Amino acid sequence: MKEKNVQPLRTAKEIEDMKWALRRYGSERDYFLFVFGINTGLRVSDMVPLIVGDVRGKTHVVIREKKTNKTKRFMLPVKLREEIEDYTAHMSDEEYLFASRKGNGPITPTQAYRALVKAGDVLGRDDIGTHTMRKTFGYAYYRRTKDLAFLQNIFNHSAPSITKRYIGITQEEIDETLKDFSL
Repeated sequence: MKEKNVQPLRTAKEIEDMKWALRRYGSERDYFLFVFGINTGLRVSDMVPLIVGDVRGKTHVVIREKKTNKTKRFMLPVKLREEIEDYTAHMSDEEYLFASRKGNGPITPTQAYRALVKAGDVLGRDDIGTHTMRKTFGYAYYRRTKDLAFLQNIFNHSAPSITKRYIGITQEEIDETLKDFSL
């Protein structure tokens, strides 16, 4: 399989289009996975093992990151908490948040990838993958706060340059912020 150049979704319309495609051609679970991912910035490998009791009624969640083995505590934004309440309304605390339809476990990162790619295909995009969620979170966070140091910390990256490259902040976008800059 050819390595994709996975990109963040950079506009509200791109995000809404993706939500629409996931609901229309995927499932409510796939839609919620995307919403959860773009609002937390977690890696898909850290999202799929979550159970309802890990997030329902919570303001903060503590996990151990699969990739780094570090403990991570993160806040669930208010809007996401509302989505969680709606999505989990008919679920027990012991159920997987992203349950597989086959067997008793959660979906795999590969299944999540397939759902996102399928929605991307519907939209005519070939730059969608599981990292799209994390990159979209990072891109939006950076655009809103301009705080690369905080984002680097959230992502557990070792250097700001890694964070910038990861979220796709281009020289063009940097130039745009300087266009009308004057002291």
